[in-house]
Amino acid sequence: MDVRDLPAIVTGAGSGLGAATARALAAAGARVALVDFNEAAATAVAAEIGGLALRCDVSSATEAEAAVAAAAEAHGPARVLVACAGVAPAKKMFGRAGVMPLDDFRRTIEVNLIGTFNFLRLFAAGASDLAPLDTGERGVAITTASVAAYEGQIGQTAYASSKAGVVGLTLPAARELAPLGIRVMTIAPGIFETAMLKGLPEAAQESLGAAVPFPSRLGRPAEYAALVLHILANPMLNGETIRLDGALRMAPK
Repeated sequence: MDVRDLPAIVTGAGSGLGAATARALAAAGARVALVDFNEAAATAVAAEIGGLALRCDVSSATEAEAAVAAAAEAHGPARVLVACAGVAPAKKMFGRAGVMPLDDFRRTIEVNLIGTFNFLRLFAAGASDLAPLDTGERGVAITTASVAAYEGQIGQTAYASSKAGVVGLTLPAARELAPLGIRVMTIAPGIFETAMLKGLPEAAQESLGAAVPFPSRLGRPAEYAALVLHILANPMLNGETIRLDGALRMAPK
């Protein structure tokens, strides 16, 4: 898929992986709608790349429907969806602080898994009515999991569960949407330079990066975005989760 002049939606586009992806898509010529709960952050990136900023809680059906409709009104129905919105709480099921509140687990599932499905279903509905491109594709959806889906650490029961759900969603969604010419792929990043990690002391960042076999450093959001562009360009990539982790395998803690 050549993304020049094609409408795209990126969730979680106000920072980190989403912001890097929005920039890369815009640089490739796509018309990008940037969705984020933090409207100010999305607006700042949108101003930089000439995109459209939309505030949205991705777990809300009504807010997601409104965001997708606004993006379609501005740019046309999206041909590309990259779902990066997510939260990464760290809390044990039971520890010195007591039992994890059930709402903490629920909110993580709502944002990371339900939020991903929410936008995927709306994107697919809009793309299904579009004429096929020269490749036969009507659209491509790329979701974001994590290596925690496979090697969740202590304190990551909620996060790992939500990201494992995203991995599990990938193949059946790709199979269901294949007759419509819509591909579904997932990227499972390792340890990346996000706002949360960049806020750690330099020594802590270096320690985390050293755990990666090669390259022994934190991943860069631009590297995630580069994989997004490759997935879009390669029509045989479908129904799979790609680990982007420098051969990292997470330890229990």
